[in-house]
Amino acid sequence: MSTGTDYVPKLVGLICNWCCYGGADLCGVSRFQYPPHIRLIRVMCSARVDLAHILRAFSNGVDGVFVGGCHLNDCHYVTNGNYDALSMVTTCKRLLEQIGVRSERLRLEWVSAGEGIRFSNIMNEFAPRVQELGPLGAAEGMDRKQLELRLEAARRLVPYIRLVLAEKLRAPVDLRSAPDLERAHDEYFASEEFGRLFRETIGDRLAVSQILVLLEAGPRPTAEIARAVGLSPSEVSRHMNSSSRQGLVRYDAGRGCYLLA
Repeated sequence: MSTGTDYVPKLVGLICNWCCYGGADLCGVSRFQYPPHIRLIRVMCSARVDLAHILRAFSNGVDGVFVGGCHLNDCHYVTNGNYDALSMVTTCKRLLEQIGVRSERLRLEWVSAGEGIRFSNIMNEFAPRVQELGPLGAAEGMDRKQLELRLEAARRLVPYIRLVLAEKLRAPVDLRSAPDLERAHDEYFASEEFGRLFRETIGDRLAVSQILVLLEAGPRPTAEIARAVGLSPSEVSRHMNSSSRQGLVRYDAGRGCYLLA
């Protein structure tokens, strides 16, 4: 989406204290240029970046989020936190796609303290790409209210998604011995196995969460729910039947709409 030269995207970088922040510092000391509208926030490890932080940034109007950490197998902590960051960001990208937000708005990269020029190059790629996409929501064909609804629905699932990440969606540990770590992880997260696990554990819950957030504002007929959350009427009916059995919603036959139980 072309937005002209007047549009300046709001960008946030959440970067590791030990490596990426050092690379950003070297970038500045070396006077390598990158867009000045990227606001950097230092965290002790890329694993400290949480789904809630990313969703909150987008809810507050940020157009793009960058996460930077140490190279794989070069984490400064015994737990290799960058593997956690990789699983979290990849899952978040899938989550964003599910709610209609372009996944390119979230980017993860590894930058060492000695790679100032790499940091500069990444920022000079990321910022124009987000600018090309355009303002968050409007570029995806959603108004602000619809965007807020979908982000809020995703935010409410964060505690559950954390549990699923720890138990089911993390990349297998044996991938860490692969000759090409990046490629092995990319293939796993793009695999049908990961897609199936995501749909089974998160996909349906996210759809129901969106519907419940929408119904908090009042009763809605099936067709209106379908338009608001981007599902077919049959999918909405399936989710409503399941939610009704759980006592979450009920159907008002007189008004022909669903409402919270």
